[in-house]
Amino acid sequence: MSRRKLLKGAASVGAMAAASGAIPMAVLADAHSNLRAELLSIPGVGQGSPTDADWQKVGELTLGPTKERVQEGEFDGIELTFMGLNNQNLHNFLFRGFLKPWEAYTGAKINWIDLAQADYNPRLQQAIATGTVDFDIIEMGAPFEGDTAGKGLLDEMPEWVKEQIEADDLVDYLKEPVGTWDGKTYRITIDGDCHTFAYRTDYFGDGGIGGAEVPRTWQQINQVTKDLVGKEDPLTGLPAHGYLDPLKGWGGFGMYFILNRAAAYAKHPDDPAWLFDPDTMKPRVNNPGFVQAIQDVLDLIEADAYPTDQINADPGTTAFQQFLAGTGSMLMWWGDVGSSARTSDTSVVGDVVGFGINPASERRYNAAAGAWEEEMNEAPQMAYIGWGVYVTNRVSGDEKKRKAAWSAAAHLGGKDLSLWTSAYPSGFQPYRNSHFQFQEWEAAGYDRAYVEDYLGSNADSYNHPNAAIEPRIPGIFQYYSVAEDELAKGFAGQYGSAQETADAIAAAWEEITDQIGRDSQIALYKASLGL
Repeated sequence: MSRRKLLKGAASVGAMAAASGAIPMAVLADAHSNLRAELLSIPGVGQGSPTDADWQKVGELTLGPTKERVQEGEFDGIELTFMGLNNQNLHNFLFRGFLKPWEAYTGAKINWIDLAQADYNPRLQQAIATGTVDFDIIEMGAPFEGDTAGKGLLDEMPEWVKEQIEADDLVDYLKEPVGTWDGKTYRITIDGDCHTFAYRTDYFGDGGIGGAEVPRTWQQINQVTKDLVGKEDPLTGLPAHGYLDPLKGWGGFGMYFILNRAAAYAKHPDDPAWLFDPDTMKPRVNNPGFVQAIQDVLDLIEADAYPTDQINADPGTTAFQQFLAGTGSMLMWWGDVGSSARTSDTSVVGDVVGFGINPASERRYNAAAGAWEEEMNEAPQMAYIGWGVYVTNRVSGDEKKRKAAWSAAAHLGGKDLSLWTSAYPSGFQPYRNSHFQFQEWEAAGYDRAYVEDYLGSNADSYNHPNAAIEPRIPGIFQYYSVAEDELAKGFAGQYGSAQETADAIAAAWEEITDQIGRDSQIALYKASLGL
């Protein structure tokens, strides 16, 4: 699918959606236009990384919807506990700033539980297993809905919250059934989440050390990465590198990165399933497509193509300490690397970054036929289906506290606030139809070509007909975590081959399925795929 065809044919995704009625045509002319422009000027592209004062200002400017439903001081004396991430000084750090004006107005107090990404899944699973859920609000991804909503741990979203956050503005793939369980809605979406391809434009083109053309397939990426060994980075003068695979686990989240390669090889357009057989839950992770993905990494390790000590680089390292800092020329990451490249103090590559969807494969594995097909295959991965804010059932018996919890969550999920988090370093990427208004980004200081490229890579992924959708089934991060462990062993040479590594993962996944219950997993997996 061509991004240019998708976007330029109708000027923008927003324009297309508006034409279909999904976005009000007057979105730029309505009463919020001045507010949205003011928000995007905080602090402005090229003005350095936003600070806590900026986050508080954003929170103050977007309090309008809260004030329409909550009286000043209405939540005096109420304390709420919020569990979320502290990655790269993002997520919870921003939430604190956004919610400080909300606390001052409502009288409520937020207590924070901050977790590193690698600690998130173990902490949540421990709380669930021991029945010691000690938080009222949780930042959580849709993959955990099976573990939480499925076990009755969440509070159902009140109708007024849906109105306040303008949920109809979400891109289609984030609408129901995402955020729902058994017909009830539990989630306020604050993120999109899909993996997109970022590359250094100064590596490619006429005279570029990476070649004249930007690689568009994994086969090309692997070859360019090997060919760059021994060359010099044109920006930093340090050793040049190609694609940056994270080789260290990340609490289960690192699994998404080997899946980028595997999706291109093994997600067949005629089959919505790709991780498991939907009728048996037999893992597909050791079929030839997945094995090829692992073999790619082993080949690059063998070619000494990665930066030194890559075996200890987790995904956060590849994005923030390597790619944005000028090490390496190609990366798969969530969409927010695009806003961070232009607005983070730690980025040196903002002027030389381009974007695309997950690279294709020149051939694909057909699991149903049990054979390779010599067909080009694209399959963007909808990795994690976005962060959301959820309220737990700890507040369900106290209507005042429940309203306070949902009010705080709704403030974070507000439409105007979300525009700011899409444009600045936040840990979140564009996820509403209204985020794809190029003019608003230009007013903040982005140039049009960059915005088209960056937003286009997100839109093309969201709308791709062969998108690899992640299943919202119980235990999905148990599967991912054990896979990470086995992959680390494979990358360290503890298994004899890619196939042995993949077989070890498959065996562990079979045990997890049996522990959770195969029949229920089959039913939920099929439901998540719409089968």
